[in-house]
Amino acid sequence: MSWGTSGNIVTTNLDSDADDPSLARVDLKDALDELVLVIDGRGAASGVASLGTDTKVPNTQLPDELISSSGQNLILNPDTTRVAVEDILNLNPRTVAELGALSAVEGDVAYCSNGDAGSKCVAVYNGTAWKVVSLGATIST
Repeated sequence: MSWGTSGNIVTTNLDSDADDPSLARVDLKDALDELVLVIDGRGAASGVASLGTDTKVPNTQLPDELISSSGQNLILNPDTTRVAVEDILNLNPRTVAELGALSAVEGDVAYCSNGDAGSKCVAVYNGTAWKVVSLGATIST
């Protein structure tokens, strides 16, 4: 599947009333072929995502990973002011040295593999330093 390309649309034989209609037929056919590629590219690989009847992109057409532009944060900014994670949130373990090398901002949360006197912990950046949130007892019912 290839996506339509505007460079493949030629209007040379379509831009004047003096143009020969027989020559314009080829240009029109090529332009319609490009339009078909765009239509057929909906929901297809290397095409464009479609919208369901709920005006949302179906989950089967969403990527499994979101990667921001180089040097940019990936920002989720819901109108409700809350990001809801329906299942488990997994934080990539970082060492104290790795966290110290980050340009942290107040409110950052991380899982630290050695931050509580060498033990694992959750850490929160308070604007000045990473602070330990100790892991307590094992969960139970």
